[in-house]
Amino acid sequence: MAEETVRQIGQRLSAYAVSHSLDSVSVILHGGEPLLVGPRRMHTLCEEIRSAMPPDTTLDLRVHTNGTQLGPEFLRIFREHGVRVGLSLDGDRTANDRHRLDHRGRSSYDRAVRAVRRLHLPENRHLDLGLLCTLDVTNDPVAVHNALTDLDPPRIDYLLPHATWDSPPDGLKERAMQGPGGVGPGSETERPTPYADWLLAVFDRWEEQGRHTPVRTFESVLSTLRGGPSLTEALGLAPTDLVVVETDGTFEQVDSLKVAYPGAPETGLDVFHNSFEDVAAHPGLIARQRGRDGISETCRQCPVVESCGGGLYSHRYAPGSGFDNPSVYCTDLRVFIDGVAERITRRELCPAVTDRDELRYQQTEVNRSLAALLHDQRKDDPAVAKSWRFLVELDRDPETATSVDTVLTHPFVRHSLLRAKGAGAPVDADPLAPLAAAAAIRAGVNATVTWESDGPEVHLPSLGTLLLPVAGRIQLTSGPSGFTASRGGTTVRVGQDDPVPADPWRPLASMATSAGTVLLDDADPGRDCFHTRVVPPFTASDIQLLLKRWQMAWSDLDDRIPGWHRAASVLPPTVLTPLARPTGSDGAVNAVVVAQAVGAVGLPSDCEGIEASRLLLRGARRTRLAALGAITDLCVAGSRAENLFDSLSDALADGAFWRGHADEPYQRALATADRAQRRLAELPDRQLTATGKVLLRQLRREQDLHEQ
Repeated sequence: MAEETVRQIGQRLSAYAVSHSLDSVSVILHGGEPLLVGPRRMHTLCEEIRSAMPPDTTLDLRVHTNGTQLGPEFLRIFREHGVRVGLSLDGDRTANDRHRLDHRGRSSYDRAVRAVRRLHLPENRHLDLGLLCTLDVTNDPVAVHNALTDLDPPRIDYLLPHATWDSPPDGLKERAMQGPGGVGPGSETERPTPYADWLLAVFDRWEEQGRHTPVRTFESVLSTLRGGPSLTEALGLAPTDLVVVETDGTFEQVDSLKVAYPGAPETGLDVFHNSFEDVAAHPGLIARQRGRDGISETCRQCPVVESCGGGLYSHRYAPGSGFDNPSVYCTDLRVFIDGVAERITRRELCPAVTDRDELRYQQTEVNRSLAALLHDQRKDDPAVAKSWRFLVELDRDPETATSVDTVLTHPFVRHSLLRAKGAGAPVDADPLAPLAAAAAIRAGVNATVTWESDGPEVHLPSLGTLLLPVAGRIQLTSGPSGFTASRGGTTVRVGQDDPVPADPWRPLASMATSAGTVLLDDADPGRDCFHTRVVPPFTASDIQLLLKRWQMAWSDLDDRIPGWHRAASVLPPTVLTPLARPTGSDGAVNAVVVAQAVGAVGLPSDCEGIEASRLLLRGARRTRLAALGAITDLCVAGSRAENLFDSLSDALADGAFWRGHADEPYQRALATADRAQRRLAELPDRQLTATGKVLLRQLRREQDLHEQ
């Protein structure tokens, strides 16, 4: 790639980042083998791209390489420019040599392993993205996985070989001859499924190892089966945000499209005559950003569509129908995802389904376990170890243990811990320090906690937000009378019994309810777990208005259904969070609850009156379902039966809400409940777990009481 082309790419990318106010941009250097440009040229290229970035945009610069050329000089350059390295290795020597001999026919295995070990040196470890493995079903799956995990990479990515219906992969040629019409719901899923078998064998070995090494393919399926996001372009319905710039400056779609037909990735655009806005508007890129609407009708009807997403776009191609097909790996993907779902489904009866105190206790244990796992993962970090020791010390004293529980069970703590524990999380911050600081403040003990924070806002879970200048190291000192926090020459002093907001301290507002104190949290960064657009923090006057509206809604619910919060079917929220009303909403909004933040209910910020009361009841019931889902399974993981439980619960909530107040919506709610209950009853027996069957019986009894 000519230097002029690199400069033009930098200018175009910078303009796009400024125009769209992008916090970050990811640039991946790949080939062929990108290190063949040599160290000097690589240094110039990295320098050009990095210097072009606007000051407010972070550049995530990466390189994908086979590692054979990765020597000390390249690593020095990558350290200088913060270039992270993904290295291709297909397993042990036998597996890797099947497709990765050099141009003289010699093994490249030793050189690749040497590159891995160089990346593991202390000065380079932060650059290591992990290993990319293109699977070959002729290789022993367990031997491949053992060889890769023995190298202790930070992550492994298993990739299916590129193929289409017109050019099928090894082992599937006979099946592919039937065309894409022979797959999908209701079709035969009998063997052979060599790629599913291979991946499931590796998954089983990964489980035996305790999932020690993150595997993106598996983690993506585990995430989507539990209602989370997809973690890879190859699976799931997340839109792709990738565009390729070839060496001559032409814009192309993803390289994998080259497997479809000659010219498939072409856009007719280039960096000299077109902007990134132009290529983002190209129909080919838009087609890969339409989610469920962008996949075939066969895929839309498939029960594993959330996890599979139709497979990689390139793998759907067939002559005559283009990309409007399931993946050529469709049957393998279905068997693989079903196999993972069956393996992780917890079928035994969970006592918490009949014991609300046990259900609350288990939520605390989940968060405690996550904090412990995070400590184990980062125990070599002195700051994390110190914060952990302090939390343990507070927890051992009965007089202060309650403060630890209060902080750990604040709903958004779970999401923050999961995010800090996940791949790609920043490792230079101490995620346990804000928890330790909040617990110390609540306990009123004399303690000092220090940690690095990358923004002016510092959130103390269950307490509030500090607004301090710039980023950097914060020191918080607690005591019986309150706390002080210092950073960048600014010191904040807050009295223990002074809840009044005063810049730069913004405490969480609260309201007294029949179920205890409920916080209104409109600031915790973890509230993005709702996957619904959150609203910016409110002003003090707007907070008071919101509190008044929602307090009235809670009181109205108390009047309509006395003692509703004590019912076995509900788990009253401890936090309410205002969310944006969906664009174009026709009134069909709902309370938003997720298992990553049990105890928090998201409501449209403008809801009030009867709508707010009804959504509060729905949210409290959904909180119970989310709490159960966080510790057990109601149905096979990823099953749509979960949505049926939600629908049945909402309908019963509406029935209870309207009973004796409005006959038409009451009857409509009962009809909706009846449909959901019948659909649940029609499910195959193995779809529901023991816990799910008990829950269904509980809901049926509740429905019977409504109908009497």
